[in-house]
Amino acid sequence: MLSLKIDKKLVRNEVKDYVMIFLGILLYAFCFRGFIYPHNITTGGLAGIASVIGWALNIDMSIPYNIINVSLLIIAIIILGWRFTIRTTFGVVIVGTLIQVVGKFFPEPLLPNDPALAVVIGAIGVGCSLGIVFSANGSTGGTDILAMIMNKYRPIPIGRALMLMDAVILASSYFLFKDPDKLLYSILQVAVANMTVDFFLNGYRQSMQFFIISSKYDEISDRILTEVNRGCTLLNGEGAYSKKEVKIMMVIARRTEANHIFRIVKDTDPSAFITQSLVRGVYGQGFDVIKVNNKPKLKFKSPDGVPPKEKAPVIDLPKHIEDILPDADTDIEDIISGPKNE
Repeated sequence: MLSLKIDKKLVRNEVKDYVMIFLGILLYAFCFRGFIYPHNITTGGLAGIASVIGWALNIDMSIPYNIINVSLLIIAIIILGWRFTIRTTFGVVIVGTLIQVVGKFFPEPLLPNDPALAVVIGAIGVGCSLGIVFSANGSTGGTDILAMIMNKYRPIPIGRALMLMDAVILASSYFLFKDPDKLLYSILQVAVANMTVDFFLNGYRQSMQFFIISSKYDEISDRILTEVNRGCTLLNGEGAYSKKEVKIMMVIARRTEANHIFRIVKDTDPSAFITQSLVRGVYGQGFDVIKVNNKPKLKFKSPDGVPPKEKAPVIDLPKHIEDILPDADTDIEDIISGPKNE
C-alpha cells in the first residue's frame, strides 16, 4: 500500500501565499473603490481601462473589468500555459469579486471634499496592496498579462510595456473629462502607487556597505562579528601618500544595523575612516537567496530528414557522441564536455 507523503512546510507556505494574496486584493479593492474611483480619478492598468469604459458607458467599472480580465486570462492560458495562470486565476477571481462587492459599500467617495488627499491615501494603499500580492508570487491579471504576452513575441521589456499602456489610459481619461485637474490627479496616483510598490518590494531589502580603515581593525571586526552578527572581510591596502600598509574592513549589513556599526566604530576608534553606501540585491548567507534557474537549456541538431524547429539554437554534438549515448546514466554536461579520463 502506497503512503502519500505530504510536505507540511510546503503546504503551509502555499496556504500563507494565498491568504496574503486575498488580503492584498481586499486592501486594493477598499482603497480603489473608496478613495480613487468615486472621485473619477483614473488609475493605471486594467482598472484604469475599465474605469474609462464604465464612465463612457455610464455603467459600473466592475462589468468591463471582469469581462476583459477573464478574456485576458483565457488568452494567457492558451499562450503562456497553465503554470503561469494558476495563481493568476485565483487573483483574477478574487479581485473581480471584491471590486464588485466592495463597490456597493462606497456609493459616495471617502474624503469627498479633499480629492488630493484621497488620491494620495488611495495610491499608497493600492501600492501596498499590490506589493503584498507580488511578494506572495501572485497577480491580479489585467495589463500584466498583456505585457507578458508582448514580451513573449517582441523584445519589449515588461516594465516599459506597462508604462506605455498606463500613458495611453491616462491620456484617454483626459479626452473623456476634458479636465486637467483630474489628469494631474491621475498622474499623481499612478506615480505614488508605483513608488509605493517599489519601496514595499525593495525597501526592506536595502543593505549598507561599509569600508572601515582603522588601526584597531581586530577589535572592531570582533565586535561587529559578536554584537551585530555580521561578517567582516579584511582587505590589504596601502596609503598612496604614507606608503604604509593598512587593513580595510568591508562589511555588508542591513540598513537597520547601520547605527549599531557606527557606534561600535566610534566607541573603539573615533579617528577611524569609514564610508557608507547603499546597495541592493545582497545575496548569500544571512541575506536573500539567489532565485535563478541556471540549468542549461540545450537543443541539438535534428537528425537527417527531420526539419529543424524554427528559431531554435542548434548545437553540434562532438564526434565522440556515439560512444557516450549508449550509456543511459550519462549526464548532459558529460556529453558536451567529453568523456572523462578515468
